[in-house]
Amino acid sequence: MIELKKGKYMFGTVKVGERGQVVLPKEARKKFNIKPGQSLLVLGDDDKGIAIMKADLMKKFALKVLEK
Repeated sequence: MIELKKGKYMFGTVKVGERGQVVLPKEARKKFNIKPGQSLLVLGDDDKGIAIMKADLMKKFALKVLEK
């Protein structure tokens, strides 16, 4: 794991398997407390690429927006 700047990390590269699967690096799973069976949200941007985040974080955000 390389800390690029405070709170920003690079965990290395991963390969895409034949069925489109990727394995998140152990350090990334540990750093962000990602457990087996947990749901992740995959986001995409034509210019910036793909981002992965915990699905429950987006749910919390959506609930806060709806409260207003």
